Amino acid sequence: MAQVLEFRLPDLGEGLTEAEIVRWLVEVGDVVAVDQPVVEVETAKAMVDVPCPYAGVVTARFGEEGSELPVGAPLITVAVGAAAPDGSTADSGGSAGGSGNVLVGYGTSEAPARRRRVRPAPAVPAAANGRSIASPPGAPDDGPRAQTVGQDASGAVATARVDESGATGRAGAPEAVVDGPVPVISPLVRRLARENGLDLKELTGSGPDGLILRADVEYALRAAAAQTRTAPVPAATPATAPATTPKGTRVPLKGVRGAVADKLSRSRTEIPDATCWVDADATELMRARAAMNATGAPKISLLALLARICTAALARFPELNSTVDMAAREIVRLDAVHLGFAAQTERGLVVPVVKDAHTRDAEALSAEFARLTEAARTGTLTPAELTGGTFTLNNYGVFGVDGSTPIINHPEAAMLGVGRIVPKPWVHEGELAVRQVVQLSLTFDHRVCDGGTAGGFLRYVADCVEQPAVLLRTL
Repeated sequence: MAQVLEFRLPDLGEGLTEAEIVRWLVEVGDVVAVDQPVVEVETAKAMVDVPCPYAGVVTARFGEEGSELPVGAPLITVAVGAAAPDGSTADSGGSAGGSGNVLVGYGTSEAPARRRRVRPAPAVPAAANGRSIASPPGAPDDGPRAQTVGQDASGAVATARVDESGATGRAGAPEAVVDGPVPVISPLVRRLARENGLDLKELTGSGPDGLILRADVEYALRAAAAQTRTAPVPAATPATAPATTPKGTRVPLKGVRGAVADKLSRSRTEIPDATCWVDADATELMRARAAMNATGAPKISLLALLARICTAALARFPELNSTVDMAAREIVRLDAVHLGFAAQTERGLVVPVVKDAHTRDAEALSAEFARLTEAARTGTLTPAELTGGTFTLNNYGVFGVDGSTPIINHPEAAMLGVGRIVPKPWVHEGELAVRQVVQLSLTFDHRVCDGGTAGGFLRYVADCVEQPAVLLRTL
């Protein structure tokens, strides 16, 4: 006998609470295997394929392409052990309980809790999420009685008490709450409510088991509009000018742009940052790079040389490769250098991370920078490639600017900014000459170190830029 299991949008990590459906990879009636990708979604971090932890026949899909779903909302239902359209039987492979994978290569993590009020339901559903939720045998016929009313996003069954009048509430509490999204018939209904500022938790659905239909949302919007029209309008006084809304185009702050806004705002709110900067003569660094690339070996990028200088500087000043745990009131100095670098793409600013950058030479760093940059441009970076950084290198010189005061990539402790390298008058060996000059800036968390440490780090970086032979001490 087939068992119908519901697969919900999993927690995609990094505090992400929703994702947009880009492309469905399966149709209703298709047979899926364990961990087979069923949908491609776009989060504020990257485009990812979501695999299904069950094997069986797809019986339903939830959400149209282009719609947004919150974490914990149903994605698909799968009939495990059902007959496929060609007459074969889908083999669950012993995986009715799920494979444990929410993304290819990632383990299951619990979805963030969402709270909603439980509406009184006319009848208890026979099954939900593939589990029986019938009333227990031998329950009394009179007086308050326990009744199962649904399941939350993690699969836990929520119970409530029903008194003689039919009112529902959690045992020992005036109201019942369960985890999970508000039951809505489709993501389009959820979007309609969101665009009109309507709180779905305040509605009582007219569908089965309190399901909120499009008609419920439209009725609530009409009622609100009618109430607004009939509300008395206070007379305007000559001393008070009527409020006006400036005209313009509204751009939703979501996706990558929204994630950047949230992270930078948090950085400015939590981190007491300071910035120091210095001009450096990069003529010898540019000559050293040209000599490396003239050997016929794989090309070395300027970013890779700067990254190699950064890892050497962090070995000398480990305070800047750290994070602050305010809950424990501790500074955590990190052993490995996972170097992030800012990359501007059509989808916005992203920061791919080169893992274990301190173990890579200039050639290996060049190859990894090239790979991650291409993935950033095509939107194929994975969440793992966008998280876990311990220090960030920001080459804003590619935009034709000399200097900047970077905002630290929370929860890191510092960021090195590099301006454009341009010919400028410079005193070299006691004489005025035209040299290739670059401005370097370091923004650092003042909680992890003082100006002396930050200045020492930046001076060492500048010395390596001006005299690349300084690096030989650490090679």
